[in-house]
Amino acid sequence: MLKCLKKIDKAKTGIFAAGVLFGTAGIKILSSKDAKKLYTNCTAAVLRAKECVMKTATTIQENAEDIYAEAQQINEDRAAQAAKEYDGEAEAAEAEITAADAE
Repeated sequence: MLKCLKKIDKAKTGIFAAGVLFGTAGIKILSSKDAKKLYTNCTAAVLRAKECVMKTATTIQENAEDIYAEAQQINEDRAAQAAKEYDGEAEAAEAEITAADAE
């Protein structure tokens, strides 16, 4: 039995014991009332930040929808203007052909 005890590495055993001690102390600290207050305040701050981010995202989305609608309107106006110009050119060309045929 003494041979088994002699084979135990005292440094590793000490490190293991210290780890158990710090682990136990850490659990006590992490489950204390002060730690709970800290967790609660951090969670509240994250929720406030989320609300702010969501508000900003909504504003950006609304602005993007407005920009998209205005861009579509601009393209429709340009298409209508181009159609009018094309119709005007076609009428002018047709009038020239008619005038040339009449001569």
